[in-house]
Amino acid sequence: MELFIDPADERGLTVQLYDQVREAILAGRIGPGDRLDSTRRVAAGLRIARSTVAEAYYRLGAEGYIVGRAGGGSVVGPVPAVAPDGPRRTSARLPPVPAVGAIRPYGQQQGQTARYDFRPGSLDPALFPTADWRRCMLPALDHPAGSYGDPAGSPALREELAHWVARSRGVLATAEEVFVTAGAGHAVDLIARALVPPGSVVAVEEPGYPPVVELLHSHGFTVIGVPVDAEGIVVDAIPSQARLVYVTPSHQYPLGMPMSRRRRLELLAWANRAACPIVEDDYDSEFRHTARPLEPLQRLDAEGWVLYVGTFSKSLSPALRLGFLVAPLTVIPALRALRQVIDWNPPQATQSALAAMIRDGHLDRHLRRCRGVYARRRRLLWDGLGATLPAGYTRLPAVAGLHIAVVAPGLGGEPLAHTDVRYSELGRCYAAEPVRDGFLLGFAGIPTALLPEAIKAFSGLLRHSAPELRGQR
Repeated sequence: MELFIDPADERGLTVQLYDQVREAILAGRIGPGDRLDSTRRVAAGLRIARSTVAEAYYRLGAEGYIVGRAGGGSVVGPVPAVAPDGPRRTSARLPPVPAVGAIRPYGQQQGQTARYDFRPGSLDPALFPTADWRRCMLPALDHPAGSYGDPAGSPALREELAHWVARSRGVLATAEEVFVTAGAGHAVDLIARALVPPGSVVAVEEPGYPPVVELLHSHGFTVIGVPVDAEGIVVDAIPSQARLVYVTPSHQYPLGMPMSRRRRLELLAWANRAACPIVEDDYDSEFRHTARPLEPLQRLDAEGWVLYVGTFSKSLSPALRLGFLVAPLTVIPALRALRQVIDWNPPQATQSALAAMIRDGHLDRHLRRCRGVYARRRRLLWDGLGATLPAGYTRLPAVAGLHIAVVAPGLGGEPLAHTDVRYSELGRCYAAEPVRDGFLLGFAGIPTALLPEAIKAFSGLLRHSAPELRGQR
């Protein structure tokens, strides 16, 4: 541990050293068996007499805080860690700004586990392409970078991403228009910082994706929820003063319907009139249950108002923290400068591995495998819910994605408590009243063999938790 001395401290050098080591032991920063630096090394580092350090160690040993080992120096003794005497650091003097203090975490605590985890963000780790990822990562680790990289991402990965989004999603992009991020939320954060003035009005879908709503609130923006219907966001309801619009047109989060072509063209025309950028979040787009019926907003955009956002959190793993955005060339310099002052550049080894995954075809093969697995799980969940849901509950169809929304018959929206089942509440996706009661059930994180019993457990939970339905069990 690091030790410090202050020649002006009236306690003297020996007491200063004694107090620092004792406090570290009592606070648990060093524990039983941890070795202390030798008296010779401490004395040389602090440029003080060795006898001074030896005296402090002798006092600590006499009180049982440290013990000597023959030929092994001094180690911390079996002293229980307790709070040290005196004042402790406290957060009372460091309150967060109101916009940040008001953030509501989305979903259950990450540390909580359950036998049946229906939360939309949960994935099956058994599907991760470990062998391919290791094969692609090892060369990058053999040749670590000796300098910072491009804040926009490595040229190799940006080139691969430009080709990949063109063939897999129909997005029009050059490598220069691709910007590597740490996920979709990071992309939205960069866009908001770079393009939206402080205090602005921003528009989101209602219901919508809670983490993005909270993110935009944290910037101090006035966030307005715009209703959605069967065709997507209601363009006529977007506030005229909005300086950013966030949408999920390929399959609306959380309800699942795609934005119609007519509505897409209306939204683009509105953006052109209002000179307002649009964030197109194409989340989970790799997992479609039908052929892609419509072109992305980005492809239809002739004026350069759309910023296209994607992520590999669901297609590979959220642990990798890899995503991307496609932006007009005029925006890239501002994003690059902003990224540099935040964390400079994406991790270079993981970028190299992802570029190799795409280039060598590993990612496409992995996605084909996952599509087959997830298609079976979706069919099981859809059919199972249809057969077991109590009367009054409605499944909402979705053309893509890894979850199914279930609308409740208005039973008050009370959370369902069960230690074996985790899920997300539809009501949490609403920023204002009235809230539509229901549930979001993800099928990616539950192994196929467990899904039938998981569905039965969830449906049984509904029957037991809703007083109006107890007679229907």
